[in-house]
Amino acid sequence: MLRMARTVHSGNIPADPIALQERVERSLASFNQSEGDEDALYMLSLEDTTSGNVVGTSCLIAGKGGADRPRLGLQVRRREHYSSDLSTGQVQVTVQLIRDTSGPTEVGGLVLASAWRGSRERLGSLLSKARFALVGLRPERFSRRMIGEIMGDLTPDGRTMLWDHLGRRFINLSYEEADRFSRTSREFITSLFPDGEIYVSLLPAEARRLIGRVSPDAVPAMKMLERMGFTHFDEVDPFDGGPNLQADRDEIPLVRDTVRCTLSGPLDGDGVEMLVARPDGDAFRLVRCLTQVDGDAVRIDAPAMDVLQVQDGDELGVTPTEPPTDQ
Repeated sequence: MLRMARTVHSGNIPADPIALQERVERSLASFNQSEGDEDALYMLSLEDTTSGNVVGTSCLIAGKGGADRPRLGLQVRRREHYSSDLSTGQVQVTVQLIRDTSGPTEVGGLVLASAWRGSRERLGSLLSKARFALVGLRPERFSRRMIGEIMGDLTPDGRTMLWDHLGRRFINLSYEEADRFSRTSREFITSLFPDGEIYVSLLPAEARRLIGRVSPDAVPAMKMLERMGFTHFDEVDPFDGGPNLQADRDEIPLVRDTVRCTLSGPLDGDGVEMLVARPDGDAFRLVRCLTQVDGDAVRIDAPAMDVLQVQDGDELGVTPTEPPTDQ
């Protein structure tokens, strides 16, 4: 995980070994809780079962932001101005720091090792969909409002002109320093950043272009969320300007269509590819495999049974990977 964290810039999978270890331990504690709480963090790791290596990861933050540590964003608005004397007008874009204490669930931290990207197994899709299978099995642990914060476009050396020309005018820290401090504190931002609207026309063009712009590395993750029903709203990240997406938990097809079934033996004949999870016990495990579902009973292939470490009579979570087609 640490090797993968060093290939991306994501607060959800920090490249610092101590911070990463703390998040893994927090995830283990969250999975082992009998009931969820808003501070829970669920990290999923993709394992190459041949070598035992971790080749990917993704995560869910049950409640992002609260009264004591709000989630911060830049609200983007369009203001119309008109002069009757000149008979002309303009539309000006503004940004304003907002504090969200509603505690939405955040989906994030999706990283796939470079050697496995673009493979025919569609592993990035598996990492993304596995999170929603977990939500479908334990919806009470997650907020109705779900968000995805998409990484903005950074320079090759890990900087962003938006922060240099906006955030740094009020907070004398580099983008990297401010991002690192924000993982443990929000006070310095809310205290030093202005409360009112800022007209982006006052910024250089190179900074204005970054508002809502997506890092090329994050485009596939954004497209996957869009296909799952996430929509853009007028809010961007205050550090890198990346867009934020949102969806209603219960309207996401993968969440809505997840059911619990009883394993009735190995697959007999052809099957349909689905996500199958062992939802309870000492570990959450999930595979993508061929299945046969008959009412409340499910059959899966023998290798999947071995990976899940399940036997006849065990309860499994089943998530269709594609919406049902009308006959």
